[in-house]
Amino acid sequence: MTDTLRPVETAVLDAAPTETGNPKTLKRSIGVVGGTLLTLSCVTPASTLFVVIPDLFSSLGTATALTIAIGSLLCIAVAFCYSELGTLIPSAGGEYAMVSTMAGRLAGWLVFVMSLLVVMIVPPVIAIGTADYLAPVVHLDPAMTGAGVMLLATLAGLLDLRANAWITGIFLVLEVVAAGVVALLGFTHSHRGLGSLTSMQVAGTGGHTDAVTAMLVISGLAIALFATQGFSTAVYLSEELENPRRNVARTVLATLAISTVVILVPVVAITMGASDIQQLTSGDISGMVTAWSNSAVGTFVSLCVALAIINAGIVMVIQNSRVLFASARDKAWPEPVNNGLSRLGRFGSPWVATLLVGVPGAALCFVNLDTLYGVTGVSVTAMYLLVAVAALLARRGQHRHTPAWRMPLWPAMPILLIVVLAYVLTQQETQYLLWTGGITAVATLYWAFYLRPRRDTRWLVSIPEDAQA
Repeated sequence: MTDTLRPVETAVLDAAPTETGNPKTLKRSIGVVGGTLLTLSCVTPASTLFVVIPDLFSSLGTATALTIAIGSLLCIAVAFCYSELGTLIPSAGGEYAMVSTMAGRLAGWLVFVMSLLVVMIVPPVIAIGTADYLAPVVHLDPAMTGAGVMLLATLAGLLDLRANAWITGIFLVLEVVAAGVVALLGFTHSHRGLGSLTSMQVAGTGGHTDAVTAMLVISGLAIALFATQGFSTAVYLSEELENPRRNVARTVLATLAISTVVILVPVVAITMGASDIQQLTSGDISGMVTAWSNSAVGTFVSLCVALAIINAGIVMVIQNSRVLFASARDKAWPEPVNNGLSRLGRFGSPWVATLLVGVPGAALCFVNLDTLYGVTGVSVTAMYLLVAVAALLARRGQHRHTPAWRMPLWPAMPILLIVVLAYVLTQQETQYLLWTGGITAVATLYWAFYLRPRRDTRWLVSIPEDAQA
């Protein structure tokens, strides 16, 4: 267990040749605008608003906006950690490359498992919502539609990254327009004042109104963190961003700011515009939009959201495949698996890794949605906690003088984040903690019996050579 907090050796940082030659690197082809568009599409604020937020309305009612606001404040500290670590360790491995380098191989492996859970579960969670927003045009089975979206996203993910940046940018405009329409309609049909945002009420059984407790808000923070967590995926693109030392931090912080506004403002408008607490708790945003306007506007918004979900699926598959690609390059698996996952197609994309993200994602569309939400919330919170630990260790040894973006209020910021996130984890439902803990235990056994005995040839976390200059 001493590997947990032991930094990765310098030889590994130098990306020394391994048994298959020099590690493959991805092509630097996008600037901060393209990176922000791709990352915003991964946050997919509009589809998050329409697919994830209704679940918060059903449990938190009028406290939903407050919970998201608190979660967004926590995410500022998280974004600072990602920005500093992402400029120190600009690798497609994202969280696991950063944590392995700063806190040791075992800690990095556990973060990789958490990130793998997130990247495999989040796309189908979003994709399942497609059928609901195509309903004004055609009625489809949610699971089958979600699986179709995942397969379509997989095909698009095999294309050139620059081309996908333009495709996702166009779709992103449509989803921001949809969120803006919802916000405008909600504010112009307001039934209650700003005080309702702190009234802490939710519809109960039998038409009664129940109070939302502070513990419910804390428990809901895991989903709130999940709602905005896509900003962190900017570090997955750090190996393909031009001038990563500067653009990683810009992309992370810009994405968090924009996505928070696009999600939080409509949530406030919906809270104020819902006709009563029962309608708000139902989370039927499409129904509210139709009631505030007409069926044509409701259909337009629904179709924009459907496109936003497809857009999110595309960009999530693109970004998430980079995690698998990097794990193969860093020798996380037996050699035949490493060779397959590290293969690049004619457009420069890791095509095997893309298929292994997209196809199982299609299968996950048939799993219970509440289970997917719960496991993802726990995984995101645990991953952020370990990243905060790595940020606390980021200014020791050789990294103290490495040129990088540096967060303000260090070390207070990561310490506060560690304490808060650890407490949020204790408030999650036991079954989701057990699911996530069981998967982590299996991964730890893999580490103990396969990776650790082969420490000279396996799990060699590398940094691209041009990023070390």
